[in-house]
Amino acid sequence: MQLIALQAVANQTFITPVGSQNCRLNVYQKNTGLFMDVLLDEEPIVLSRICQNLNRIVRDLYLGFAGDFMFLDTQGSSDPGYTGLGTRYVLMYIEASELPAGEG
Repeated sequence: MQLIALQAVANQTFITPVGSQNCRLNVYQKNTGLFMDVLLDEEPIVLSRICQNLNRIVRDLYLGFAGDFMFLDTQGSSDPGYTGLGTRYVLMYIEASELPAGEG
Protein backbone atom coordinates (compact mmCIF):
# COMPACT_ATOMS: atom_id res chain seq x y z
CA MET A 1 0.00 0.00 0.00
CA GLN A 2 1.05 3.56 -0.68
CA LEU A 3 -0.05 6.60 1.31
CA ILE A 4 -1.33 9.45 -0.87
CA ALA A 5 -0.70 12.83 0.76
CA LEU A 6 -3.77 15.05 1.06
CA GLN A 7 -4.34 18.51 2.45
CA ALA A 8 -7.22 19.55 4.71
CA VAL A 9 -8.91 21.68 2.03
CA ALA A 10 -12.39 21.30 0.54
CA ASN A 11 -11.22 20.87 -3.08
CA GLN A 12 -7.92 19.58 -4.41
CA THR A 13 -6.60 18.22 -7.68
CA PHE A 14 -3.21 16.61 -8.16
CA ILE A 15 -1.32 14.12 -10.29
CA THR A 16 0.30 11.15 -8.59
CA PRO A 17 2.10 8.08 -9.95
CA VAL A 18 0.67 4.82 -8.55
CA GLY A 19 1.41 1.29 -9.72
CA SER A 20 3.25 2.53 -12.85
CA GLN A 21 0.22 4.65 -13.78
CA ASN A 22 -0.11 8.43 -13.89
CA CYS A 23 -3.33 9.37 -12.14
CA ARG A 24 -5.08 12.65 -11.66
CA LEU A 25 -7.19 12.70 -8.53
CA ASN A 26 -9.85 15.27 -7.78
CA VAL A 27 -11.03 15.21 -4.17
CA TYR A 28 -13.87 17.54 -3.25
CA GLN A 29 -16.40 18.12 -0.50
CA LYS A 30 -20.14 18.43 -1.23
CA ASN A 31 -23.02 18.82 1.22
CA THR A 32 -23.62 15.07 0.96
CA GLY A 33 -20.04 13.95 1.63
CA LEU A 34 -16.52 13.77 0.24
CA PHE A 35 -16.19 12.68 -3.40
CA MET A 36 -13.33 11.68 -5.69
CA ASP A 37 -12.63 11.44 -9.42
CA VAL A 38 -9.90 9.12 -10.74
CA LEU A 39 -8.46 9.80 -14.19
CA LEU A 40 -5.80 7.67 -15.86
CA ASP A 41 -3.80 9.56 -18.49
CA GLU A 42 -6.62 12.16 -18.45
CA GLU A 43 -9.26 9.51 -19.25
CA PRO A 44 -11.97 9.15 -16.58
CA ILE A 45 -11.95 5.87 -14.66
CA VAL A 46 -14.55 6.89 -12.04
CA LEU A 47 -16.23 10.24 -11.51
CA SER A 48 -18.06 11.58 -8.47
CA ARG A 49 -17.45 8.44 -6.39
CA ILE A 50 -18.42 8.97 -2.75
CA CYS A 51 -15.59 8.41 -0.29
CA GLN A 52 -16.40 6.17 2.65
CA ASN A 53 -14.26 4.64 5.34
CA LEU A 54 -12.69 1.36 4.15
CA ASN A 55 -14.76 1.31 0.95
CA ARG A 56 -12.78 0.99 -2.27
CA ILE A 57 -13.11 3.80 -4.84
CA VAL A 58 -12.55 2.12 -8.24
CA ARG A 59 -13.89 -1.37 -7.41
CA ASP A 60 -14.10 -2.79 -10.95
CA LEU A 61 -11.28 -4.46 -12.91
CA TYR A 62 -12.97 -3.85 -16.28
CA LEU A 63 -12.42 -0.09 -15.89
CA GLY A 64 -8.76 -0.61 -16.80
CA PHE A 65 -7.15 0.63 -13.61
CA ALA A 66 -4.59 -1.51 -11.79
CA GLY A 67 -5.18 -1.37 -8.04
CA ASP A 68 -7.59 0.76 -6.07
CA PHE A 69 -7.90 3.59 -3.55
CA MET A 70 -9.40 3.52 -0.07
CA PHE A 71 -9.88 6.04 2.72
CA LEU A 72 -9.03 5.01 6.26
CA ASP A 73 -10.21 6.71 9.45
CA THR A 74 -7.21 6.53 11.78
CA GLN A 75 -9.30 7.44 14.85
CA GLY A 76 -12.47 5.41 14.40
CA SER A 77 -14.86 4.38 11.66
CA SER A 78 -16.32 7.63 10.29
CA ASP A 79 -16.55 8.53 6.63
CA PRO A 80 -14.00 11.17 5.63
CA GLY A 81 -14.57 14.90 5.61
CA TYR A 82 -12.16 17.45 4.22
CA THR A 83 -11.20 18.99 7.59
CA GLY A 84 -9.51 15.74 8.64
CA LEU A 85 -7.77 14.91 5.37
CA GLY A 86 -4.10 14.07 5.77
CA THR A 87 -4.41 13.54 9.52
CA ARG A 88 -7.47 11.63 10.69
CA TYR A 89 -8.49 10.50 7.20
CA VAL A 90 -5.76 9.08 4.99
CA LEU A 91 -5.98 7.94 1.39
CA MET A 92 -4.25 4.70 0.51
CA TYR A 93 -3.44 3.26 -2.91
CA ILE A 94 -3.77 -0.52 -2.88
CA GLU A 95 -1.55 -2.38 -5.35
CA ALA A 96 -3.31 -4.82 -7.68
CA SER A 97 -1.34 -7.67 -6.08
CA GLU A 98 -2.80 -6.74 -2.66
CA LEU A 99 -6.42 -7.10 -3.82
CA PRO A 100 -8.37 -10.36 -3.89
CA ALA A 101 -7.86 -12.36 -7.11
CA GLY A 102 -9.76 -10.88 -10.05
CA GLU A 103 -10.46 -7.55 -8.31
CA GLY A 104 -7.89 -5.14 -9.61
